[in-house]
Amino acid sequence: MTSHASLPQAVDLLSRLVATPSLSREEDNTATLLYQWLREHGVDNAQRIYNNVWAMARPYNPALPTLMLNSHHDTVKPSPSYTRDPFNPTIENGCLYGLGSNDAGASAVALALSFLELREEELPFNLMLALTAAEEVMDLKGMRSFLPHIAEQGIKIDMAIVGEPTGLQPAVAERGLVVLDGVTRGVTGHAARNEGVNALYLAIDDINRLRDFKFDKESATLGPVKISVTMINAGRQHNVVPEQCDYVVDVRTTDAYTNAETVGILQKAVAHSTLTPRSTRISASVIAPTHPLVASAVALGKTPFISPTTSDMALMPGIDSLKIGPGQSSRSHSADEYIRLDELDEALRFYPALIRNISTHL
Repeated sequence: MTSHASLPQAVDLLSRLVATPSLSREEDNTATLLYQWLREHGVDNAQRIYNNVWAMARPYNPALPTLMLNSHHDTVKPSPSYTRDPFNPTIENGCLYGLGSNDAGASAVALALSFLELREEELPFNLMLALTAAEEVMDLKGMRSFLPHIAEQGIKIDMAIVGEPTGLQPAVAERGLVVLDGVTRGVTGHAARNEGVNALYLAIDDINRLRDFKFDKESATLGPVKISVTMINAGRQHNVVPEQCDYVVDVRTTDAYTNAETVGILQKAVAHSTLTPRSTRISASVIAPTHPLVASAVALGKTPFISPTTSDMALMPGIDSLKIGPGQSSRSHSADEYIRLDELDEALRFYPALIRNISTHL
């Protein structure tokens, strides 16, 4: 199958995906569409867990490493500033417009067609296609359920190509995220009599500690952990010393520490506050520059970079992952989203070349 033969097929499938609303947690219809599409194209072993659709190219061989081709088929809600019908796929001036066309429908379609092209080839690794749900909200029924399900099947995933709009350049790392809710408690009192213990002052003391805090270790790829206090709230009225101050800390984590370790270190760094993480599941992801996935991309003339955005790579601890796909991140979640057809066509040629080239670097 050549890219010229598959581009019309890719445009057809992508148009069908755009025309099928698939907001996060509401992807049932696109999951059905993708499952049926794979079965219609001879993928008899296509399976579905919740709204995650997956298949193996050949029977799983535990003696070989496994490469997962992954992208997501859910979308954010359309921006109120859309000037087009977000669910009406329209081609104008070489661009296909519609919600999810860029993020990440084009990647999902290109990876699916690449899987069809490669599934009969003898590769030195198992090849899996996984078109997953709920990426935009990192919900339980997306990647967080899919990976345990795969493990229950006795399948070990060793590496992954994650399709996201990166201009077909390889993103070798992305920071993790922990949001901390800080609570500092004092003792209420009358401001005129200088009574009580001012929780706001205690919180400011801890906020200054966080602002100036330096971790002992620094990631060779991502640099230092970044800490920003972004919200604060205290007090009921002007003449009452506040007994509680609440604040929010945005922590961009790295591979130097696990998220749980990061939270523990910061808790010890403050003197008066309790820091409670909303979640520790969004982990940093870093792949070594010598990894076969990276080496394969570089050999094809691509330039590695660090991604400023998160993806399902954050939910893949222990899996070496490379984020790369057609389109531009700047178009994601924006009004009148689109993918250029030449970008899609390039991905149809690039992904198979990338995957085949991995063999020379194993």
